[in-house]
Amino acid sequence: MPDNTQLIAHPLIQHKLSMMRSKDTNTQDFRTFLREISMLMGYEILRDLPTAEVEIETPLEKMKSRMLSGKKLCIVPILRAGNGFVDGLLQLVPAARVGHIGLYRDPKTLEAVEYYMKLPDDLANRLVIVADPMLATGHSAVAAVNLIKQAGGTDIKFLCLIAAPVGLKTFHAAHPDVPVFTAAIDRELNDHGYILPGIGDAGDRIFGTK
Repeated sequence: MPDNTQLIAHPLIQHKLSMMRSKDTNTQDFRTFLREISMLMGYEILRDLPTAEVEIETPLEKMKSRMLSGKKLCIVPILRAGNGFVDGLLQLVPAARVGHIGLYRDPKTLEAVEYYMKLPDDLANRLVIVADPMLATGHSAVAAVNLIKQAGGTDIKFLCLIAAPVGLKTFHAAHPDVPVFTAAIDRELNDHGYILPGIGDAGDRIFGTK
């Protein structure tokens, strides 16, 4: 496993991911599991957020306690499947900004093609979490982080459900400074660039389009 990859193997995450993998899981349950997993993974990806000591008053007395020290966040799903992470992450950090990057994979070259991008202006001051359920060839993830860096982002993390070894290799070669957080590293890609054993087409399963 690459040094800059963190495999989040919490039993609850692994159980819910197994349910998502099943071809018998319906769209509603698939969405629910993804929202729950995104919250559980969010705890890990946000583990090093800075805090500061503040004074508060409990019903009994004043005390010093710790609260987030104002680090700004931005969640950037890669459309369309990345949108499945947003609700769960916003449950943890409701004040986070949400940007969007639209990419599709050319079926012949498997390269990422941009069709939409909308990001906050102050990315340089934010922790940016780029989210996409699958890190397959790695081309979409590399392209998305390229765009975010061009827009001023410097503190970036990549979040996915499942990664393929070739995708991790491609991504880390292009962006060795960006850590990857994933719930599973699967065996390989098939001839169409899908992860095996995988989860199927995450976008279709989230939105019920197939």
